[in-house]
Amino acid sequence: MNLLDRRWPLVMAVILGPGSLYLGLALGTTEPEAWNLAARYTARVGLPIFMLAYAASSLLRLAPSATTKALVRDRRRWGLAFAFTHTIHFGALYMAVTTRGDSLSLLAPGAVAYLAILAMALTSSDAAMKALGANWKRLHRTGIHVIWLVFTLAYAKRIPEADTMITGLVGTALSLSAAALRLAAWRKTRRA
Repeated sequence: MNLLDRRWPLVMAVILGPGSLYLGLALGTTEPEAWNLAARYTARVGLPIFMLAYAASSLLRLAPSATTKALVRDRRRWGLAFAFTHTIHFGALYMAVTTRGDSLSLLAPGAVAYLAILAMALTSSDAAMKALGANWKRLHRTGIHVIWLVFTLAYAKRIPEADTMITGLVGTALSLSAAALRLAAWRKTRRA
């Protein structure tokens, strides 16, 4: 199966989502540690999948090719692949919080992003697009930026801590690079 195959995003999500969950659970020496690792690994699997969906149209505008055309053509599948992996992440995160005995209020900062993921996944069909009209575009544009912001802030807050600095720098750099691509594509379109 090559990257231009339309099934690729969903196949990848079905392998990587549960695989990262299993890896975290297998490597943890205690139940809380296992769920913490599972939450961490599932988030790391979701980030690049989301960034592909986030930057797809910008990549096409800046570097048209068969690959970037396929990426835009299958952006809905990339988004659904992300929703799948991040649903697994939410389950792992919930279990991490509860097995540590922490308050569920720790999940509140990401709640808006999870609601956006759910709303976008539920409306990722031609029928929903037609039924919502212009509101479909508003929902998806707002939702994708909310998710981007939550990812960016989640990784940026890890930079000051020595043990999470590298992860924070990589995740933040990836997020900011995707935003820079979108800005560059917007400028190119505006000039044309």
